Amino acid sequence: MLSTTPLGTSGLTVSRLGLGCMSMSQSYGPPEERDETESIAAIHRAIELGCSFLDTAEVYGPYANEVLIAKAVKQLGRGGRERVTLATKFGFRLEDGAMNGVDSHPRSIRDAVEGSLRRLATDRIDLLYQHRVDPDVPIEDVVGTMSDLVHEGKVRFLGLSEAGVQTIQRAHATHPISALQSEYSLWERNLEPEIIPVLRELGIGLVAFSPLGRGFLTGTISAETEFDATDFRNGLPRFSAENRAANQALVKLVVRVADERECTPAQIALAWLLHQGTDIIPIPGTRRRSRVEENIASVSVVLTSDDLAEMEDATSRITIHGDRYAEIPMRMIDR
Repeated sequence: MLSTTPLGTSGLTVSRLGLGCMSMSQSYGPPEERDETESIAAIHRAIELGCSFLDTAEVYGPYANEVLIAKAVKQLGRGGRERVTLATKFGFRLEDGAMNGVDSHPRSIRDAVEGSLRRLATDRIDLLYQHRVDPDVPIEDVVGTMSDLVHEGKVRFLGLSEAGVQTIQRAHATHPISALQSEYSLWERNLEPEIIPVLRELGIGLVAFSPLGRGFLTGTISAETEFDATDFRNGLPRFSAENRAANQALVKLVVRVADERECTPAQIALAWLLHQGTDIIPIPGTRRRSRVEENIASVSVVLTSDDLAEMEDATSRITIHGDRYAEIPMRMIDR
């Protein structure tokens, strides 16, 4: 069973590892491989093993992922809602089911939250994130509206996603922020120079999405891998065939350490994150029970200080090739 840990200093406690649910509804692999029954079984297995921190967003699907999670929680039976911590996000403008920019105007926030509450079949959201910073709406107005929702009992704790230092500081001065969600892994470490120190100074937890590098750190993806035409990794510069070949140096390191520890590369990548501090909560995404079990087992992988120093030395000499997003999505990152 996973232990629990505070996420930030505002009073929110979550499981040491979370479950990213996005891939159950979009982005990875052909649509025909998505199996609602298996996805719900994966959620149930995660909860059974103590992984009760479930991450979703209105834009996932869109909307379908929140509905899926509601079905999974309902099937837990009486008291099922109390067994999970539900995190969701608002902030993208959705038009005819398609994403079209960002929108964090107060009215839009309220509409999004009401929609999420309805789809999640719950009376409160445990952790509400702004999905992307809206440059047209002062963060004080955004967090002020989110704070009103806390006082109304519809939301318990507040978070931001992919926000920069000044935004985090201004938001936290308006209402305590419990968590920042951002990509963080062995191959994406842009948070370390400035973001993580500020989070620790303010007592804000870090929820690390894509901790397995969108599957790359599992050692199962090479330059020859062919993704389904609908797979969004086709549009990520870091996943071009050329960059996948160049980035194998990092994978070889992870695989070598995994072989020495007699575990999987995914478990090493997650263990490395877990050893960065109890204020960092990885949320690996999957839609299969077997992967849930594999990921949760990473909490038992012990990396010594010598192991970590060796990995740090090795990674410092490895250059990661390619941006993590294409040009337009990269411009939405508040850095």
